This record gives sequence, C-alpha cells and structure tokens, in this order.
Amino acid sequence: MIRITQQREKCIGCNACVEAASYRWRISRKDGRCTLIGSTEKNGLASVVVGEDEFEDNKIAAKNCPVRIIKIEKTR
Repeated sequence: MIRITQQREKCIGCNACVEAASYRWRISRKDGRCTLIGSTEKNGLASVVVGEDEFEDNKIAAKNCPVRIIKIEKTR
C-alpha cells in the first residue's frame, strides 16, 4: 500500500498530476486546483491510501509537480 498526500492550498492547478494519473487526480471546476480523488482532508493535507499498482504513476505526478506539494510514501 502507498499513501499519497497533497497540500491542496498550495496547488497552482498546473495539471501535471492529472496528466500522470488521471484516475487519481482532477482539476476542480470550483477553484481550479487539483483534487486528489478519494482523499480525506485534515489540517490542510489531503490524503489517501491506495494499492501498489498506483505507485509509479503517482510518483511521476509528484516529480512533475512544480510546487512540490505531493508526497508518496509506502505504508505497511
């Protein structure tokens, strides 16, 4: 399993994460920021735990994020 976290308030809506993993990210029509699909938000961090099969795509999403607000970590 992996945990994906995002500091959504700092998102600039560049769409890089959506291009890397469109099944996990989308642009909000409300504010133009990227949204982590399936996540819950706490203290300004959006977070979701997903299967290993999503690791590579979301690793690319994190790498391509120009403001470096996406973190990917393996969980037990």
